[in-house]
Amino acid sequence: MPLSATRSKHRFTVEYPVNASPKILYPYLASATGLSQWFCQRVRTIDNHQFIFTWDNQDHFAEMNSHRTNRSVRFVFLDKNHRHTPDANYLDFTIDSSELTQEVFLRVVDYSEETDEIELQEMWDSLIQNLREQVGG
Repeated sequence: MPLSATRSKHRFTVEYPVNASPKILYPYLASATGLSQWFCQRVRTIDNHQFIFTWDNQDHFAEMNSHRTNRSVRFVFLDKNHRHTPDANYLDFTIDSSELTQEVFLRVVDYSEETDEIELQEMWDSLIQNLREQVGG
């Protein structure tokens, strides 16, 4: 997820059914403890809104810049000095549920330099499988 000023950005959106209530699912999306169980090697918090995500032993700084409890969360990635940048990478997690069928869906928006749709799909399929194993569905 590192930021690069020279590459154009790509918005990848995917939605998955998840067999868990929004109340159970949300902490896995919005807390360092929950995210570290399925999303990356390690997640730590600097304060209530700043996070350090570790992939391949490299730290990436992000800020939770919006959230709605049991509904959605957005992480905006910061530069190595923990500052905001124009057109920054971000991740959105949104929990939707169908009133009619009672099904719960997780929509992921991954905005980054990664443009390979197949690679992104495979990566998110694998990550969401990890998440489903954690939440029991």
